[in-house]
Amino acid sequence: MTDFHSFYVRYAQDVRRFALLLSGNDALADDLTSETFVRVWTSRGEIRQSTVKAYLFTIVRNLYRDHWRREKRWTELEEHVPDKRASPQQRSENSSELRNVMANLQELPEQERAALLMYAEEEMSYQEIADSLGLTLAAIKVKIHRARLKLLGKSAIAKESAKGVQV
Repeated sequence: MTDFHSFYVRYAQDVRRFALLLSGNDALADDLTSETFVRVWTSRGEIRQSTVKAYLFTIVRNLYRDHWRREKRWTELEEHVPDKRASPQQRSENSSELRNVMANLQELPEQERAALLMYAEEEMSYQEIADSLGLTLAAIKVKIHRARLKLLGKSAIAKESAKGVQV
């Protein structure tokens, strides 16, 4: 990699967006993005994926999974009190539908969420996603299809309950 700065400028926004959609947390997305580029900078090997973006998303996904595993090891000593303050991004968003979609995305299993985001948000091909996630092409198609159905089902339920409240 001859010009790391150009490489960073070209891919940082896509990497951060994927990290944010995957984690649902601004601070964690920033950390995952930074760590991804540190790993690329310090790596000695060649990119083993079919595309650079698939390679970067694989790193982000693996870092997210490692973070999640570490977080699951900790147990709360006190009763957990959720932070009710909205994140800066949520405050800037004025669409309740977007917030619902983001919440519903977080409820999807991690592999389905990653596959759907890579396909819909990053416009990666099924094969690139399969290579990135280490799954077969058929498995990726099924995961994306299932994720879409789950999101559509949740959207329909939300619309029905909103109609019931308005009456």
